[in-house]
Amino acid sequence: MQNLENYYGPNAGYVLEMYERYRQDPAMVDIATRAIFERWNPEGAARPDAESPVVSAGQVAQQTQKTQSVRPAQPVHSSQLSVSASLMTEHEDTPAYSRTQVMKIVAASTLAHAIRERGHLGAHLDPLGSEPIGDPALRPGYYGITDDDLAQLSPRVVGGHSAEGAANAQDAIRKLRAMYSGPISYEFDQVKSPDERDWLRDAVGLNLYHRDPSPVEARRLLKRLTEVEMFEKYLHQTFVGQKRFSIEGLDMLIPMMDEIIVGAVDSETREMVIGMAHRGRLNVLAHILEKPYAAILAEFSHARHEEGTPLTDSFGFGFTGDVKYHLGAEHIFGEANSIDLKVVLAPNPSHLEFVNAVNGGMARAAQEIRSVAGAPLQDVDKTLPILIHGDASFSGEGVVAETMNLWQLRGYWIGGTIHIIANNQLGFTTDPEDSRSTTFASDLAKGFSLPIIHVNADAPYACLIAVRIAHAYRDQFHKDIVIDLVGYRRWGHNEGDEPGFTQPHMYDIIRDHPTVREIYARVLIEKQLLAQDDIDDMTQEVSAKLAQAKLEADSGAYSTQEQADDGYHQVTDLHVPPVLSREQLMELNAEMLAWPKSFTPHPKLARILQRRATTLGPGGGIDWGQAEALAFASLLIEGIAIRLTGQDVERGTFGHRNAVLHSIENDDMFIPLQHIADAQASFSLYNSALSEVGVLGYEYGYSVHAPGALVLWEAQFGDFANVAQIIIDQFIASGRTKWKQDASLVLLLPHGYEGQGPDHSSARLERYLELAAEDNWRVANCTTAAQYYHLLRLQAHNLKDYPRPLILMSPKGLLRHPLAASHLEDLVQGSFQPVLDDEKAQKNAKQIRRIIVCTGKIAIDLLGHESRVHNEENAIVRVEMLYPFPENELQKIFARYPRAQEVVWVQEEPRNMGAWTYMQPRLRDIIDQHIALRVISRPERSSPAAGFWDLYIAEQEQIIAEACSQPLKQPGGNYAH
Repeated sequence: MQNLENYYGPNAGYVLEMYERYRQDPAMVDIATRAIFERWNPEGAARPDAESPVVSAGQVAQQTQKTQSVRPAQPVHSSQLSVSASLMTEHEDTPAYSRTQVMKIVAASTLAHAIRERGHLGAHLDPLGSEPIGDPALRPGYYGITDDDLAQLSPRVVGGHSAEGAANAQDAIRKLRAMYSGPISYEFDQVKSPDERDWLRDAVGLNLYHRDPSPVEARRLLKRLTEVEMFEKYLHQTFVGQKRFSIEGLDMLIPMMDEIIVGAVDSETREMVIGMAHRGRLNVLAHILEKPYAAILAEFSHARHEEGTPLTDSFGFGFTGDVKYHLGAEHIFGEANSIDLKVVLAPNPSHLEFVNAVNGGMARAAQEIRSVAGAPLQDVDKTLPILIHGDASFSGEGVVAETMNLWQLRGYWIGGTIHIIANNQLGFTTDPEDSRSTTFASDLAKGFSLPIIHVNADAPYACLIAVRIAHAYRDQFHKDIVIDLVGYRRWGHNEGDEPGFTQPHMYDIIRDHPTVREIYARVLIEKQLLAQDDIDDMTQEVSAKLAQAKLEADSGAYSTQEQADDGYHQVTDLHVPPVLSREQLMELNAEMLAWPKSFTPHPKLARILQRRATTLGPGGGIDWGQAEALAFASLLIEGIAIRLTGQDVERGTFGHRNAVLHSIENDDMFIPLQHIADAQASFSLYNSALSEVGVLGYEYGYSVHAPGALVLWEAQFGDFANVAQIIIDQFIASGRTKWKQDASLVLLLPHGYEGQGPDHSSARLERYLELAAEDNWRVANCTTAAQYYHLLRLQAHNLKDYPRPLILMSPKGLLRHPLAASHLEDLVQGSFQPVLDDEKAQKNAKQIRRIIVCTGKIAIDLLGHESRVHNEENAIVRVEMLYPFPENELQKIFARYPRAQEVVWVQEEPRNMGAWTYMQPRLRDIIDQHIALRVISRPERSSPAAGFWDLYIAEQEQIIAEACSQPLKQPGGNYAH
């Protein structure tokens, strides 16, 4: 039988803890245990000079069986027994141990636990040699023991893998420190799953991912580090003062990426999607994406044009490009591999970390099979997402947390991302203590229960171990994992800065600090794996390649000027979708109103939906939600996949969609659009997290990587898209001209003034019109359900040949408005019209004196106003597609009213918002000079809408009254301009 020394510390510690409770108050322990502790001679235990009391482990065992079983405080391996289970096997003849000895056993075990939990605080992670943060709990003296005490104890008191083969506890502690407080360290305690924690500790303790490199592998690693370093040095010397955001100080990032690629090929991964900021990006392009040196050097020679110098004498719809450290690339590794691996580097702007969400969407799109009916099929092993972060931006930019929050959600899960923090211990010129409130840059990940590996960037083998563990963990558990690669930044933020101005001490050290290539070369020389001549030859070989590349770049072999805009011209004729018959639409409608007999939706909702069975008749009444459902169903049978996400999209913020039905009897759900009999493509619909920037970035990435799918994001209110303005400005609006990145993402932005205050009225139409240029997207504001139906089909049928984002001001109050409803014939016979003329006015065209031009909800307010019946001089023209500007359509309509004396733009928004500033010059260009042009709107305001109901009503009535008045009798008013 074994004694207490053989137990892990928390188990023996439990006995001691019970005894301490007994000493404080005997009533704190049960009667049986109290009887045992009475034999311990507590008086002797209390006197340091007295002989320590003794206790038999067997005695404790007998009574512990009668008390509660105890779970050890430290996670244990399968070979480790709980207190109750192990003590129950004890015998009475166990040798007795003094209290002092038990104290030492517990102290040694607690020290071991502290090293496993907080060893990273004592790890040597800084290549520049700063002392670790440290923690008193990592020292034996903190627990009242010495190294000599540890040398007298069995290694079993330390436990775990470090005890295996150790001579004593001191030896086991030494091995444990090497695992957790060397150039690589780990934080695993925040991981909730015990299986995952055990796996991670086995990976570390058993050295499962440590490999001693062969001479060939060692030489290959040095060659790679030589290429990384010399490429940066060559750029630094050849293009003095130009921005490149050097990787120097984090050179091992490239071999780490190489190692991930090797692992991805072994795992039969088909695609690797990388998102990163500009630090080290050129090196990743050159050595991971294998972009030719000459192509990169040509871009440096072209750099004078980055400040906006035109390349041609004329401007047009075309490719404007971006600075070289924002560009993306693709490369396929296929030679000598059993499987091709496509590696994609997503382009992104200088807005740090926002590519994280985009990268996730690209990965999800690559993982899904959409050519199936129902929900898409997903294979997370098919695509591996990698994100490379900056240390200051990882903790500073909120989009990091938003993106991480998506990782386990069903609509956004991508089977785990490998995160690498390229930690140069400096944010621009800001020290860590001024840029974050956490101890480590990686601490945010703890909140999401992600394992963290810290590693010194000057320790090549440790860096490779880190990525091997990370990749294996992702493959095993399909969860995110973080590597904190701690290095430094050899130059200023952009090589044009003098870092000594702000961090003089740090840069005194950096100037004298050898590069990781130099450090590793010395190691290989010491181990006699390479001679200095071999290293010199390697350097000369890389230098020759760079010199040759410069000659090629200077010769013009890699021209940076795009040829004839590469087809990036404005297209005026879109593919008109095929027409569906009455019978087809009626059959689709019936299918969406059928659910299994065993499924019981809410009776009130069932009645609402069943109303849709009557709206295809002569009376009409097809509302917005039904038109959308019919459009989706029609596209699915035509083989076009659909993905729709956003806050509350399953029901719809205003209860108009109800695309997901919930059983009142259980938790079952039924999605009618996933059960269309003739569907040839998938339909997916997900309520999103309460996030705009993260989710919209994700959907943009999905749209880019799934060019044949109709991808939609709906804002809860259009105003909320404000939170995602960076994604809108930097990616959706300009990604095509900067990066040739085609997206067809649809933004559904509820818009319209209904007295709900400044945050629930305006989707900021003016912003999208201000960004409209170079045929970059479509901006629409439909007023009927049929127009919405046709616009969705138009968008879907131009996904491949004419992909553009669609910004749609969707309605709130018009969702069920009778004047916005449509008939079946409108869907069957019609098509999307950029401009809708006034049918009533056309019958009396010669009497029209005023042409009212408007868009969206205000048009329905005007058409439904009581004055409409008696006013024969006004024509109400609805602009449904604002951009591209429907010049020809408007000219044709204006020509129908030859006696018109004025054109009035009417909008609900304040004059400095809405579409007026966009429409004014364009309308002026297409109407006769003798015709007056003016606007009726709210006055200029800083806030988009009134917050008081009575004020809203007064303003709205004033706008409508002014617009509907007789043009010659009342030419102006408070709201006319």
